Amino acid sequence: MTGNHREKTISRRRAIAVTGGTVAAGGLVAAGFQSAFADTSDTTTDADATASASSTSSECMTLMTSVTEGPYYLDGALVRKDITEGKAGVPLTLRLTVVDATDGCTPVSGAAVEIWHCDAWGYYSGYTTANPGGSAPAESEEGDSANDLTYLRGYQVANANGVVKFETIFPGWYTPRTCHIHVKVHTGGEKADGTYEGGKVNYTGQLFFADDIAEEIFTLDPYAKHTGSYTVLADDMVYDGGGATSGLLTLKAVHKKDPSKGYKGSLTLGVDPDAESTGAGSGGGGTPPSDAPTGTPPSDSPSPSASASS
Repeated sequence: MTGNHREKTISRRRAIAVTGGTVAAGGLVAAGFQSAFADTSDTTTDADATASASSTSSECMTLMTSVTEGPYYLDGALVRKDITEGKAGVPLTLRLTVVDATDGCTPVSGAAVEIWHCDAWGYYSGYTTANPGGSAPAESEEGDSANDLTYLRGYQVANANGVVKFETIFPGWYTPRTCHIHVKVHTGGEKADGTYEGGKVNYTGQLFFADDIAEEIFTLDPYAKHTGSYTVLADDMVYDGGGATSGLLTLKAVHKKDPSKGYKGSLTLGVDPDAESTGAGSGGGGTPPSDAPTGTPPSDSPSPSASASS
């Protein structure tokens, strides 16, 4: 862990610019929790309600708005269903359905969906010394067996129904962002050497979590060891309040009375298979610290089953 562990409250810097269907975004270093929601009781309204609603055909007919990929992207993620690599956290089963929003929401079979997100303390693989903000143990203190260049990153290839499924953990947070997962949809490429190569990126986006669920999760271990000022949805620089069409996941607890047992998250991604996304937003969310390690995940890393499942 580098830098000072000062708690600080991040002021609102929402940058929303709808120009050619692209929202200005950001993905910076992290935000904190410890009583994080104490002063935000008036901000968890429509977003929370939307999280319990299922995606409808009218929503998937609306093209999902692309946002910047943020500063923590790495090429060469592995094709695999389970991306945890032993990282501790509340289990999250993520089910995403890719449909062609320009053709009556027909499934996009063979689309490669790529996701990446931070661990329970706000650290990304490949950038494990980047300070997540607030106060948190160093990433190395977790004591897991995860590969520092590959954990919590991966691809799955959509089945005939356009569905992919990932096994991961509920993400933590980092200043000044709310809890989120990055996602890209690729088409036209192929699986090779344990990863996905070629083709083009049709969509770059982010997936979000209702504030009340995040509040509950972040009181649990290991999340509770990261303290500070957490950014709620209404104050996030990327989430624009559009519910499912802006990436807000539908979440269902595995056991309603015990959130530690995990959640199932789902969303339909309405994309244009003919479009190409550069991953560059019009706002920009900063860059990782200059001393943060970078690199491409090694091609000889062990690759679990590459099959998608519904």
